[in-house]
Amino acid sequence: MSIDWTTFTPWQALSGGILIGLASVVLVLWNGHIAGISGILGGLLIRVEGDSAWRFAFILGLLAAPWLWAAVHHGGLQQSSFSPGSPWGWGQLVVGGLLVGFGTRLANGCTSGHGVCGLARFSPRSLVAVLIFMSAGMATVFMTRHVGGM
Repeated sequence: MSIDWTTFTPWQALSGGILIGLASVVLVLWNGHIAGISGILGGLLIRVEGDSAWRFAFILGLLAAPWLWAAVHHGGLQQSSFSPGSPWGWGQLVVGGLLVGFGTRLANGCTSGHGVCGLARFSPRSLVAVLIFMSAGMATVFMTRHVGGM
């Protein structure tokens, strides 16, 4: 394994992690809710009276933040190199998304809910979930890069 030192951004990664932690703390202290993205999005799909506004604002913030970052730090969206890419086709991305969704339902939460909020609360269930999905992620990267030749 080697690190591409020209694109390695530890300060941006650290500040992003701090912002995620702060957002999680603010949400739980002010609103009493866990910052698990699957639960927040799921709550939008299953309408509960008076519970949609904060969920919509949270999801909107998640979608708007990268665009605002690119606009501020790269002189606008047109000049930015902010463009997610994938070597996979649409079919593989859809299957992968469905598998992630299935895993989220199976684990009763997502990486943000278990990894950020659950571990911070010392939840044993979250620790098991994090160990499982991190192991699965590492195995997937190993298989695609070293066995599959990607």
